Amino acid sequence: MDERKTVHIFKALCDENRIRILKMLTSGEKCACKMLEELKVTQPTLSHHMKILCDSGVVVGRKEGKWMHYSISCEGARVAAESLAKLTSVNCECENKSCCEKER
Repeated sequence: MDERKTVHIFKALCDENRIRILKMLTSGEKCACKMLEELKVTQPTLSHHMKILCDSGVVVGRKEGKWMHYSISCEGARVAAESLAKLTSVNCECENKSCCEKER
């Protein structure tokens, strides 16, 4: 697991506005103009959030005319889900042993 990539993914998921954006994108591609209306944020603020989401790989954008259109990346979503699963999986064989017992 690439820790640096995982940090980018979790940074993208740790903001209320970015969570709202992801929820909007679950129904399909959205133009930035529509997201601006729904979020009630400034264009620079939206651009900041979209850069973080795109850098994480969870969201992809495409330019059409003067507007950007964004959607959730299937591959990025898969990587994010796998990262969370790996970080939260528990080795059941060691679960009932204390940390000191494991070293013996």
